[in-house]
Amino acid sequence: MRLGKSTRIALAGVLIWLFTIAAGSAFGDRSTSPDIAGQDTPAMTVGQAAILGIVEGLTEYLPVSSTGHLLLAERMMGIGDSQSASAEERQRTKDAANAYTICIQAGAIIAVLGLYFRRVRQMLQGLLGRNPNGSRLLANVAAGFMPAAIIGLLFNKIIKAYLFGIWPVVAAWFVGGVAILAVSWRSRNNRKAAHQGRSLEELTWRMALVIGFAQCIAMWPGVSRSLVTIVGGLVMGLSLSAAVEYSFLLGVVTLGAATAYDALKQGPMMLQTFAAMPIAIGLLFAFISAVVSVKWMVAYLNRHGLAVFGYYRIAIALATTAWIVTGTM
Repeated sequence: MRLGKSTRIALAGVLIWLFTIAAGSAFGDRSTSPDIAGQDTPAMTVGQAAILGIVEGLTEYLPVSSTGHLLLAERMMGIGDSQSASAEERQRTKDAANAYTICIQAGAIIAVLGLYFRRVRQMLQGLLGRNPNGSRLLANVAAGFMPAAIIGLLFNKIIKAYLFGIWPVVAAWFVGGVAILAVSWRSRNNRKAAHQGRSLEELTWRMALVIGFAQCIAMWPGVSRSLVTIVGGLVMGLSLSAAVEYSFLLGVVTLGAATAYDALKQGPMMLQTFAAMPIAIGLLFAFISAVVSVKWMVAYLNRHGLAVFGYYRIAIALATTAWIVTGTM
């Protein structure tokens, strides 16, 4: 049976993912760092921090869910599962790791700020009253951010308590993959429509608000913020390129707020658990890999559409299920 190009790319992505995690696991035993009481708590190696940074940067703006990939990476590399540590210490390490995966988003955010500096400058000029288009875009980004800000503050603890697990991620991967393929197959005979939608300048605050509510679905790890905001933009009539660009700009604000919140709240715990070097390494590698990922994604989507990400999500969901069921993870 001959596989299509999208299927081959998706399978290649899964294989690269497996190789990356295997490489991360090969960096040796986790180091330790003292906690407040002078006891040793499990930490991650610099190599593992680099792997998590790469995973974050590569997946943050792709419609595949960076949170889901990071949770899977942590589990496969055994971060927070040291048998020599107490249950309390393991839980503290996992909590610190969850905060770490959010805070290293800063590297990916900086990458987008650099790649889309023209738009960022336009919004800054709008804030100063010097650019009407920049003012409108800034207002639309703010409108898109508001639903996530309110719902996130209200349900943040519940989401982390019940949805930050491997099975919710697997379910979201699979359902999201099927949804992408359904949308792709439906629009296959109308490929020009994706490029004939509205431009970013034609986005209204009402459209932005709807996209913002769609973004809230991605609070379920594995759904992908990038996926729901791009699809939300397409549903609102934006062209594919405009929907992708708005998703990136909205992500800068949404991810920036989440990063700042967790850094202020969990920063001391992260430093006590992992020390400064792994955090810095994660940020650096997240920045580098995000630059590569964003440039590739924009070029790829303009030529091929979203279908490959649907195949990838289904493949990684099935592979993860097999690992869990067979007891290899």
